Amino acid sequence: MSKQGHNFYWQGAKAGFPFILVVGPFGLLFGVVATETGLDTIQTMAMTILVIAGASQFAAVQLLAENAPVLVVILTGLAVNMRMAMYSASIAPHIGKADTWQRILTAYFLVDQSYAVSILKYENSPELSVSEKLRYFFGTMIPIAPIWYISTYIGIVAGAEIPQKFALDFAIPITFLALVGPSLRSFPHLSAAIVSVVASLLLIWMPFNLWLIVAAFLAMMTGAYVEKQLETNYD
Repeated sequence: MSKQGHNFYWQGAKAGFPFILVVGPFGLLFGVVATETGLDTIQTMAMTILVIAGASQFAAVQLLAENAPVLVVILTGLAVNMRMAMYSASIAPHIGKADTWQRILTAYFLVDQSYAVSILKYENSPELSVSEKLRYFFGTMIPIAPIWYISTYIGIVAGAEIPQKFALDFAIPITFLALVGPSLRSFPHLSAAIVSVVASLLLIWMPFNLWLIVAAFLAMMTGAYVEKQLETNYD
């Protein structure tokens, strides 16, 4: 690999590095919550490695703890992760010409953090080749993925010893505030965010966290509708 190629990996890693400050506590907390729910070490690590999606994992284990129907657990996980479909549609024009195995690996590592920093880089540097974009993307996960796996395992084996005063759950809202805030750069995005918040607050009474599914669909419908109306008005 050329020196320039290594530079793009390093640039991506540098952009992803600050996220370990929240990914670490996030992983620790999931390890603790999952074991308290009744999952063993293998089950918890399998979910962390295979799913690699913290928010949907938390939603799933919470529903499992409430003995929710399997279908509800699956639908909730899909609803929480529905944003990944939008991430995929957004990033596809940049790396869609990559080899199949590269696109598969990208799909696996497509998380909030890798998407947020990568799409910003792509939009600010449209001259980058597909290869350079891929190296930057994979670079963002060099610090994030290992920390996510390792911190989850630590949470499993040492969760009971972590003092309550550390309040690890702070990592969840901070992570999403840091990711969502900069992305609210258009009226459709802002409209979807407002609808999701309002719907979540109004529907929080629904059992088995079904409000997550309803709020997610309402937000996506709102964003799509507003964007379509704006395009129509421009035409």
